[in-house]
Amino acid sequence: MLRVVLVLLVIWTWTSLALIRIPLRRMDSIRTQLRADGLLQKFLKDHHPDTFNRRYAQCFPPGTPSLRPGRSSEKIYNFMDAQYFGEIALGTPEQNFSVVFDTGSADLWVPSSYCVSEACALHRRFRAFESTSFRHDGRMFGIHYGSGHLLGVMARETLKIGSLTVLNQEFGESVYEPGAAFVMAKFDGVLGMGYPSLAEILGNPVFDNMLAQKIVEQPIFSFYLNRHSSGNNPEGELLLGGTDKSLYTGPINWLPVTAKGYWQIKMDSVAVQGVSSFCPHGCQAIVDTGTSLIAGPTNDILSLQQLIGATPTNIGEFLIDCVRLSSLPHVTFVLGGTEYTLTAEHYVRKEMLGDRELCFSGFQAVDIVSPKGPLWILGDVFLTQFYSVFDRGQDQVGFAPVKHPVEA
Repeated sequence: MLRVVLVLLVIWTWTSLALIRIPLRRMDSIRTQLRADGLLQKFLKDHHPDTFNRRYAQCFPPGTPSLRPGRSSEKIYNFMDAQYFGEIALGTPEQNFSVVFDTGSADLWVPSSYCVSEACALHRRFRAFESTSFRHDGRMFGIHYGSGHLLGVMARETLKIGSLTVLNQEFGESVYEPGAAFVMAKFDGVLGMGYPSLAEILGNPVFDNMLAQKIVEQPIFSFYLNRHSSGNNPEGELLLGGTDKSLYTGPINWLPVTAKGYWQIKMDSVAVQGVSSFCPHGCQAIVDTGTSLIAGPTNDILSLQQLIGATPTNIGEFLIDCVRLSSLPHVTFVLGGTEYTLTAEHYVRKEMLGDRELCFSGFQAVDIVSPKGPLWILGDVFLTQFYSVFDRGQDQVGFAPVKHPVEA
């Protein structure tokens, strides 16, 4: 009898700490949707920081965290360019929501049933009064994203991701979501996976609670993002508790985290066609699954656009002649002494506008100041080519070339 109990205990321990796979779906970014509808130029004008300050500042009470001096400028999650999202459940009984699993932020929020914005009416909303595990917090929060702003109230709830159950998880219920970006989003909310110091909402982020409650096999999560999914190839996958060797080739190249907020690492240099062109003495980069593009300081990105033959539009985007893709230079990011090379097929985004195919540069100018210097952002343009691993145990980020599953 004792042997049976021990065997059952071993089986229970193994299954309770198994690797958890969260399927991710890919969508057209909100930027793409706005462009197709001819609304992008108006949106960018309406959501300029000065316009927001005049129009919406009165909606945020004094002392709201995201409007504290020096805080809003640090929030660089690019809501309009998020592309990959998956499912979670909150409450008892479970209420399902689609969220962006975002390494560029650290908060969890979903729309509230009390939300008064148009965006909330088009998404699933959390009904606190229907959950027996709901705990009201009472505090308010505000988050100022790169292209969207929201206000809400805080609470605690039982969270389920795949087969994992996280108890007493802090999260935000949004009650005000202004702007077209939230209306057009295909997902309901955001689940941040950055370090706790990045959070606007006080309390442990989701993965920190997983670690504290010891429900993941290892203090690691990893992302597989597929730019061209078809057949049996998944659009993307988040793996909680480890890595999947069938999705990458070769060893993982590990880089230490240089600042524990974003998943920030040192980048050795950026080379165009083998010639070191940018940050030759090293610079800082953050790895951000919530941003579709690769971003960098304005002066560097403008020079890079010239080197790849991209020309500016009147709304700040850069177009490339689709016929010239095969002749465009490679762009190489050197990380930890290892070269990560992107061809034009990797860094150019092809989109249909009516019956015309347009080619957009996957690079964008974003000026983010940090104590260690200007930051680059390695978003999905980079991460669709390289499997990414985030290790909270050793505070490091790992990369390996993606290997797409073989079609059945």
